[in-house]
Amino acid sequence: MEGGSRVCAQSFRILVINPGSTSTKIGVYDGGNLLMENTLRHSTEEIEQYPSIIDQYAYRKDGILNALSNEDINIQELDAVCGRGGLLRPIEGGTYTVNEAMIIDLKKGYAGQHASNLGAILAKEIATTLNIPAFIVDPVVVDELAPLARISGFALIDRKSIFHALNQKAVARRYAKQIGKKYEDLKLIVTHLGGGITVGVHEYGKVIDVNNGLHGDGPFSPERAGTVPAGDLVELCFSGEHFRDEVMKKLVGHGGLVGYLGTNDAVKVEKRIATGDKQAKLIYDAMAYQVAKEIGSSAAVLCGKVDAIILTGGLAYGKEFIESISSKVDWIADIIVYPGEDELQALAEGANRVLSGEETAKIYPS
Repeated sequence: MEGGSRVCAQSFRILVINPGSTSTKIGVYDGGNLLMENTLRHSTEEIEQYPSIIDQYAYRKDGILNALSNEDINIQELDAVCGRGGLLRPIEGGTYTVNEAMIIDLKKGYAGQHASNLGAILAKEIATTLNIPAFIVDPVVVDELAPLARISGFALIDRKSIFHALNQKAVARRYAKQIGKKYEDLKLIVTHLGGGITVGVHEYGKVIDVNNGLHGDGPFSPERAGTVPAGDLVELCFSGEHFRDEVMKKLVGHGGLVGYLGTNDAVKVEKRIATGDKQAKLIYDAMAYQVAKEIGSSAAVLCGKVDAIILTGGLAYGKEFIESISSKVDWIADIIVYPGEDELQALAEGANRVLSGEETAKIYPS
């Protein structure tokens, strides 16, 4: 591990960075306590000055350092910098030291260009000047699928693992800690309920099956269509009435609640239901129905031996939505609800596990 050895009782000051398309969220944690948090907003005009996402790193780095200075955070007191993992090669879960191989893959867009690709780059840039380690934690490309889970049924296409790994693993570890056990000793079904919905089968610390939350399969969500009838989709694609990008937008971004109800805002949908909108209720109930069905099939993967079902993400704040899901699956195992997601805290926790010696930093392959 870089940065020298530490004793577990010592607290560590960690800067965490989570870049989004029009914002950069940052936080500073010390011994698990949040010292500061800030969301740096980037206007369209500012972002459009740069030919590519990667070209934004110096602009965003300056913004981060200025924000820390304005909050009287002495960066010389930092022990590590941890960034959001981007679209990398498929890797197992854990905390990774940012190395040159990772930077190369992110800059060339190995698995695509996304603002999250800047997380590791910014972490490394800042950490290098301070001679401290830079990390990423559980990126969306975490791939721990069992061989059976990769088989799609169509020989030309394998199932892929792209999901809310950071939040899923963070809440799984949180639950394990609360009950006095290790994450690696439990069988859990963790469901992230947000703009995209992913249901992960966590067996002894590995996510052995999960639906592709980017534009693949699974329940429909506020913005994604999820699994759709393959034959009908083929007919639509070759009807001559739609371009490729148009169909993709209908599946991702304009699918799910947006496609049916014209909004991705669950609160607005719930208000429509409260005023008697029967179509809104039908679609919302169908989304809960599909989530419950995915959880049920996930329980089959574990032969019904499930320690707990965890529901998390922004939609988990919706009491009726959670009750609708829970009523269909609470016979499988206890339902644990962690509303929202705290990605900054999850990043800090991952870095802290390495600095404290609880976990060894993994090496990204070249």
